[in-house]
Amino acid sequence: RILGGDVASKIAAGEVIERPASVIKELVENSLDAGARNIEIEVEEGGRRLLRVRDDGCGMSPQDAVLALQRHATSKITCAEDLFSISSLGFRGEALPSIAAVSHLEMLTRSSHEEVGTRLVAHGGEVSEMEEAGAPVGTTISVSGLFYNTPARLKFMRSQTTEFAHIAEQANRFSFSHHNISFLLTHNG
Repeated sequence: RILGGDVASKIAAGEVIERPASVIKELVENSLDAGARNIEIEVEEGGRRLLRVRDDGCGMSPQDAVLALQRHATSKITCAEDLFSISSLGFRGEALPSIAAVSHLEMLTRSSHEEVGTRLVAHGGEVSEMEEAGAPVGTTISVSGLFYNTPARLKFMRSQTTEFAHIAEQANRFSFSHHNISFLLTHNG
């Protein structure tokens, strides 16, 4: 039997997104690839309520923002030969679609080439809102209701303290390996 797109999407998302720290890893890697110098990570209730990554990277045009939520859409590679010279952290076009498939996601982004920003809202992988919005250059991704539509994953989440410890460990890895980037991590406040 061939799985429906919705089920296949949730299964694929589970390969990329295992816990709140996985979301932070993918979003921060996107920020680093975008050339961010300042990255803020905001967490509420160990990631159960909110995960937000805000950066001052290059941001996205409205067209690229929509594409970023589609599987296998990437600006990093255009042909098979590019796979031998990848210098970015992400390149498969899986992170944002996987996160969006298992959460409520809001993206606010603006590139320096745009007068105004773009705000996108997606629920379970489907874009439900898109509008112009005031925004600084860069991108902010807010994730709430992680695993709301995949109860098995939700069941395996640990306590707020444990999940935040994994997030803090991930943030520390980034800050140690990218000492020229400013990182700010806040939890419940």
